[in-house]
Amino acid sequence: MKRISIGSWAYVTGPYADKPVPWEEMVKKLGEMDFDGVEIGTFPPHPTPEDVATTEDRKAIRQQVTDHGLAFSGMAPDLWDQELLTTDDHSDYMDRFREYVQFAVDLGIDRIRVDSVQPPDVLNEIDRDTARSRAVETWKRCADEAADAGLSVSWEFEPGFAFNEPSEILRIPEEVDRDNFGVMLDTCHAYMCAVEAARQPGEPETLDAGAVELVRRLKGHINHVHLIDSDGTLHDDETSTHAPFGEGYIDWDEMMPAINDAGIPHDWWTIDLCFWPDAWQVTRRCKDFVDELNKQYG
Repeated sequence: MKRISIGSWAYVTGPYADKPVPWEEMVKKLGEMDFDGVEIGTFPPHPTPEDVATTEDRKAIRQQVTDHGLAFSGMAPDLWDQELLTTDDHSDYMDRFREYVQFAVDLGIDRIRVDSVQPPDVLNEIDRDTARSRAVETWKRCADEAADAGLSVSWEFEPGFAFNEPSEILRIPEEVDRDNFGVMLDTCHAYMCAVEAARQPGEPETLDAGAVELVRRLKGHINHVHLIDSDGTLHDDETSTHAPFGEGYIDWDEMMPAINDAGIPHDWWTIDLCFWPDAWQVTRRCKDFVDELNKQYG
């Protein structure tokens, strides 16, 4: 059976930015709902490296999670104020990344997320190969430094960031070529990129068998999974709508065997309700759905 976690960012960003679910309340309730873990998004008022700055305070956060029967499945750091594709100077990016690596180590987290930071439209302004080379070379450095700290790095592709075409999604992990670097598979992003060609600059690129085909082609390169449905739309014309299970088009009887066959190197499945307006209210229902998937495919 898989361990089930959920991303904490759903309760502090987007519709919840003005009404965040307090960290303490969230952790308590997730424990009561029999989650195995939480995936921390470092967005205030939830813990951030700046707000939880001392080793003692970080140990307290780690113990709090443990006390509620949970573990950390990963970390989504806030690197969105950085520049990655339009500069050759990545010193600020790397400094910020190192802060999050240390934060992850102190919290007992062994997986950290990255993305390409800048929107796909930027590829209409700069050379695509140059942009990709900048990302690849920086992520090589990230992977090497993360490996020294015992962490893996997961690149999350999505419509809202550059490199959202299937060919690029397949190419980048090959070019980074680090054992501890892989692709984060978010099922709604896979659908929007492989079926809808959402926000792709230039000629749209899809796959005949859609999201499942993308998963199959990524076999051996996926190192983390986010599960959520897709209704084929974008949230605010930016990123994939993270629709609760049963409210979209993903065929889970096709998707889950493909995920199981992909060779993911751990036993976590993470639910992602990012930007869903009633995320807190539908959490229990989503957990029940994934529990059923776990019985069939875990």
